[in-house]
Amino acid sequence: MAGRHYWKGYLKLSLVTCRVALVPVVSESAKVRFHLLNRATGNRVESRYVDSVTGKPVPDKDQVKAYEKGEDDYVLLEDAELEAVALESARTIDIDLFTPRASIDWIWYDTPYFLIPDDKVSEEAFTVIREAMRASEMVGIARLVLNRRERAVMLDPRDKGILLWTLRYGDEVRDAADYVQDSDSAKPDAAQQRLIRTLIDDRKRTWDKELTKDAVQEKLLSMIKQRRRALKGHKPSKTEKRGDNVIDITDALRRSLRIV
Repeated sequence: MAGRHYWKGYLKLSLVTCRVALVPVVSESAKVRFHLLNRATGNRVESRYVDSVTGKPVPDKDQVKAYEKGEDDYVLLEDAELEAVALESARTIDIDLFTPRASIDWIWYDTPYFLIPDDKVSEEAFTVIREAMRASEMVGIARLVLNRRERAVMLDPRDKGILLWTLRYGDEVRDAADYVQDSDSAKPDAAQQRLIRTLIDDRKRTWDKELTKDAVQEKLLSMIKQRRRALKGHKPSKTEKRGDNVIDITDALRRSLRIV
């Protein structure tokens, strides 16, 4: 099975329980990554934790987590103490309620995972829960502990599995009204609106994942390939200079549509 299990536990809906596993949807394994070297020696440069006062390296056994309650005043917390406060949701995804998918705005979505049955015995119960959710056209809301933090999660039936999204915390999502406010005097020009709609219709395309390709990644790979072949160094393409002149929006739209 493709992908490495990120978490294993149980999916529970009332009296129906089954073993499940989480597999990350997003992978960054193909990303170009760099190491930091000492230019003089060619050796790898290491990162170490050092004491902020003595400057000496601190061994792993002497590193401890701490909460700052005041200036230079900390509460030390051992790993065993942190493990002790783990909630039951660290091992069980207990679906608390159901809600229409459209009632959760996309801005709350954080990280996606595939939720899959962890063994053959669990497949039947997993399928029952998934298909009941699909038939009701609802998504499930539960809580789950990941990396010692309890998260609200959304479960959405998808193909033969369930797509699980961790949801952002309430204090992480800002209200757009605090930053974006329409002015009553800023009425859209009718002619400009027609040109915008024409421009939108002209640029309609069917969604394809190629639309999100990483152009920088491709250029980096090309540059690395050339270096490996001992060819001339990569010459960055010239970029257009950006002017600061104010451009008439109607004129810009007309030129976009090639309207004379």
